[in-house]
Amino acid sequence: MLFKKYNLLIVLIYGTTFGQYISTDETQTPLHLIENVLINSGCASVSNVSVSGGNFASGEKSYGYFNANGSTFPFADGIILSTGKIINAQGPNDFISDDGGGMGWIGDSDLDQALGLNNTFNATILEFDFIPIGTQISFDYIFSSEQYLTNPNPNQCTFTDGFAFLLKESSSLNYTNLAVIPNTTIPVKVNTVRGSGTICPAENEQYFDAFNSTEYPTNFNGQTKVLTAQSVVIPGRTYHIKLVIADEGNFRYDSAIFLKGSSFSFGVDLGPDRTFANNNAVCPTENLSLNGTSAGAISYQWNFNSNPISGETNATLNFIPPYTSAQNGSYSLTTVYSPTCTTTTGAINLDFAPQLVTNQTTYTYCDSDAIQDGISTITLSDIVPTLFTNLPATYQVRFYSSPTSVTALPNSFILTSAFQQIIYAKIDNSNCYALIPVTININAFTAIIADVTVGICSNIPINLTADSGFQSYTWTTGETTQSIQVATSGTYAVTIENADGCTKVKTFSVLGSEIATITNIIVNDLNDNASIEISAAGSGDYEYSIDGSNFQTSPIFTNLSGLIYTAYVRDKKGCGTISQEFYLMQIPKFFTPNGDGYNDYWNLKGVYPMSSNASSLISIFDRFGKLMKQISASGVGWNGIYNEKIMPADDYWFVIELKDGRTAKGHFALKR
Repeated sequence: MLFKKYNLLIVLIYGTTFGQYISTDETQTPLHLIENVLINSGCASVSNVSVSGGNFASGEKSYGYFNANGSTFPFADGIILSTGKIINAQGPNDFISDDGGGMGWIGDSDLDQALGLNNTFNATILEFDFIPIGTQISFDYIFSSEQYLTNPNPNQCTFTDGFAFLLKESSSLNYTNLAVIPNTTIPVKVNTVRGSGTICPAENEQYFDAFNSTEYPTNFNGQTKVLTAQSVVIPGRTYHIKLVIADEGNFRYDSAIFLKGSSFSFGVDLGPDRTFANNNAVCPTENLSLNGTSAGAISYQWNFNSNPISGETNATLNFIPPYTSAQNGSYSLTTVYSPTCTTTTGAINLDFAPQLVTNQTTYTYCDSDAIQDGISTITLSDIVPTLFTNLPATYQVRFYSSPTSVTALPNSFILTSAFQQIIYAKIDNSNCYALIPVTININAFTAIIADVTVGICSNIPINLTADSGFQSYTWTTGETTQSIQVATSGTYAVTIENADGCTKVKTFSVLGSEIATITNIIVNDLNDNASIEISAAGSGDYEYSIDGSNFQTSPIFTNLSGLIYTAYVRDKKGCGTISQEFYLMQIPKFFTPNGDGYNDYWNLKGVYPMSSNASSLISIFDRFGKLMKQISASGVGWNGIYNEKIMPADDYWFVIELKDGRTAKGHFALKR
């Protein structure tokens, strides 16, 4: 015996348990189990009861009676069918029960056929004939198994034992399996009903109860919730039912079926549930009649949520609109056939759909994209909360482009008609309601609103003015006037609203600025391509000129031929212009000392009289390197005479050494 969650040493020391567990009884006969436990009423006509199961050498059985024994098990008592010894089904859940190995205990061919298997073992079978008095039979059960492992290996996810509740008319060869997941034909098994929380995938989790800890009333690892097996039958005919459970693949990991005592009932089929969940609630203008007529009945009593409905003692129960939500619930019928035979038909659940009241069917939006053409995107789910005043929470509202369209519009819907479009709201999970036309209006803000950039000079306040002619203005500063005054740089935005309530945002980028300071004028002269570069300091955005009229963004000016210039630096934001005069020095290429008063002397041109370069020394040499003259840069210059002799026309050389450190060498021509 494999222990799972229980410490044997603790049991030996303390000799106690920690909860209440079910008890089992193997002494009751099969007929007693069917007539007095499962059916337990005077309505049954049962025959041909038989049972088979494990032939254990120690005498234990794989079927019998169980009692909740004061525990929390959902059924007070009933029948248990197991793939192992039922005595091992008693709690606590402290070891793996896997009885029946090596004893030739075979499976069942009818079970194999019903579940599509071919390898079952250890089958326990309880079967009997019965004659129904109503049009429907039903009984409640729980499927429990050791194969509901909380920490399985991946290959154990496919492990499953099989069971079936097989029903047929006695003269028929074909069974129908009643042990299926509600509203499907899927058999209930470990791998079709399983909860989440393990590496095995959850399946039909709404029908799974729990993985069990040690302290549980049974010795199984998990179980389903209470399920109901039911079928339509024909009163007065003989039926055969076969309740069978077996291991699949091998004898390991036992499973069991618990059949609730007194739950095998006869009644009439009142039809399928009409509920919001099933998308078939009773419509607000629909007349509904439940017919419980049963041959041989002597009285009827209709019940609502298990309580008798006063005055409703006919075979039919009629519902006439208008309805209210107070009528939603479970309806059942108690039928008396004789003093010893009273049945209560399994309940039918009814929900009554309300008469929907429309609240708003016209919606107006502003065009939300950059192109203000009346084509915009809206979120359809935003409409639903205000479309009706009394929409049930379970209803699904979808929208369609036309009354005949079968393709729902996406929740993020782009209109296909400019400025106005009609779409249609439909309750998709109910056929009770007509389409609701919904009008979508789109307003546009067609005026062009441009962002601007402005300068502010040394924090001197300026006015920011939004475009005129609109309904309202809301600035990020909190002000609501068309114009505001600001004294600091930054980004300011105003939301402009037009007469239709649509908005655009205008952004003002306010850049701080100031008048410039000329820090230097870098002069590159004494060559054939004179140029200058103006250096300016300040927080503004500046442009430059040397004539006061033509400004450029570059501070560099080239190909200058003049001698006296003025440098201008202007702030682009209008904070002012500053200027400074500068001089360019030029080296003449020749001179003509002929006494005509023009060009009679050779010297530098453009030497600023007040500058340090005014006292610079210039040396003049003939072609043989003989010093002809030394002159001052600010003097009149050389007249072409050396030692009172007129020098001939020729090339002469110069060396200029300026006080600012610059030097120049070259030659010039003396022309006669």
